[in-house]
Amino acid sequence: MDSAEGQSCSEASTIKELIDGLIDTTAEEESTAAADAEAEASADEIDDIEELMNLMVGRGASDLHLTVGSPPVFRIDGALVPLQNLSPLTPKKLEAFFKQLTSTKQRTAFKKDKELDFAYSVSEVARFRVNALWQRGAISLALRRVAVDIPSIEALGLPAICRDLIIKPRGLILVTGPANSGKSTTLAAMLNHLNNSVSRNVITIEDPIEYLFQNNRCIIRQRDLGDDTLSFHAALMHALRHDPDVVVIGEMRDIDTISTAMTAAETGHLVIGTLHTIDAAQSIDRIIDMYHYGQQQQVRLQLSQVIEAVVSQTLLPRIGGGRVAAVEIMLANNVIRRHIRDHKIFEIPPNIELGSREGMQTLDMAMAELVRSGAVSREDATLKSSNPARLNELLSRHERQAPRVHAF
Repeated sequence: MDSAEGQSCSEASTIKELIDGLIDTTAEEESTAAADAEAEASADEIDDIEELMNLMVGRGASDLHLTVGSPPVFRIDGALVPLQNLSPLTPKKLEAFFKQLTSTKQRTAFKKDKELDFAYSVSEVARFRVNALWQRGAISLALRRVAVDIPSIEALGLPAICRDLIIKPRGLILVTGPANSGKSTTLAAMLNHLNNSVSRNVITIEDPIEYLFQNNRCIIRQRDLGDDTLSFHAALMHALRHDPDVVVIGEMRDIDTISTAMTAAETGHLVIGTLHTIDAAQSIDRIIDMYHYGQQQQVRLQLSQVIEAVVSQTLLPRIGGGRVAAVEIMLANNVIRRHIRDHKIFEIPPNIELGSREGMQTLDMAMAELVRSGAVSREDATLKSSNPARLNELLSRHERQAPRVHAF
C-alpha cells in the first residue's frame, strides 16, 4: 500500500512539473512575441533616417537601399540583407527621408534632373554618399557609408608600390574597377599618404566629396560637383590655373575631361582619375575607344607618353567575414608604352606578369595569392576572375611547386 501511494505521489509530482514547464514555456513565448511585436511597432514608427544610418553603422553595413514596396535593405559583406522587422516603405516615407537629407537647392535640382548625387554627414557617426533617383514614379535612395577616418595603404592591404605611385612628379595614374569595388577608398588612402609624406598643392574634383582631408604637408582643396563647380571639364580647366601639383578627377566621364587630363599630365602635373573598368587593358582600350577612329592613333601616342600606372581592383568575400581587395598593378615601362602606341593592348596582361619584379601583378595573380594565403576561397576567386583558366593554372603551378611534407 505504501509503495502504491509513493508511486502515485511520484506520478503527480511529474505531471505537476510538466504542467509548470508548459506554463513557463508559454509565458516565455508570449514574452518573446510581445518583445518582437514591440520592436516591430517601434521600427515601424521610425521617421528619422538618421536612426537607420546609425543602425547601418552598428551592423557594419556598407550600403543602405530604400525603395517603395520593400523594407530597408543593408549590404553587409557584399550580400543584401533586408530588415524583415520593418514594414515596406511607402512613397510618403521615402519623400520624407529625402526631404530630411536634402536642401531646397538640391531638391530643385532633383526635380529638374530626375537624379541627384550628394554627401550627408551624421555628426560623430559617419559620412554618407547618397544617390537619389526616380523609379516607377517614386523616389529611390541608395546610401554608401564613408568612414570618417581615412584608412592607410597598409590597413587596406594595398600593394606597397601604391606609396611610390602617388608621389610621382607628373603623369597620369588611373584607379579603376567596377562599381562598389573600393576605388574611392583606395584613392583616399593614397592621397593620405601623399599628404603625410611630401609638400604638394592638390585639387580634387568629386561627385560628391566623400573623404574629408585636413591639410598636413599638402594644401588640399576639394571641389564638389554641383555645389562648387558645374562640370568635371570646367573644374579641371580652372584647376590648372590654380597652380596645382596634383589634380584628382573623381570620374573621367567624357572626351573633353580625358583630353584635358592628358594635356595636364603632359605639362608637368600628376593627374589621377577613376574609370569603371575591370583591368588595365580594358582601361586603355576604353580611353582610346572614346575617340573618333581618325583620332585614335594620335591618342595612343599621347596616352603612351603620359600614362604612369593603372591600379585596378575588385572586392572578394573574405573567409571569416568582411571583404578584401584584389589589386592589379600595371606600370608603364618601355614595353608597355610601345604596346599602347602600336595598338597591341592584348600584349599588356602577359607583360604585367613578366614585370612582377618591378611591382606589377595581374588581377589573377593577386587573387591566386589571396587564395594561397587563406584569405578567400578558390570558388569565390574563380567567380570574380575574367580568366578562370589562367587563375587555376597559377594555383596549380603553386601546388606543384609546394614542398611535400612526409609523415614519419
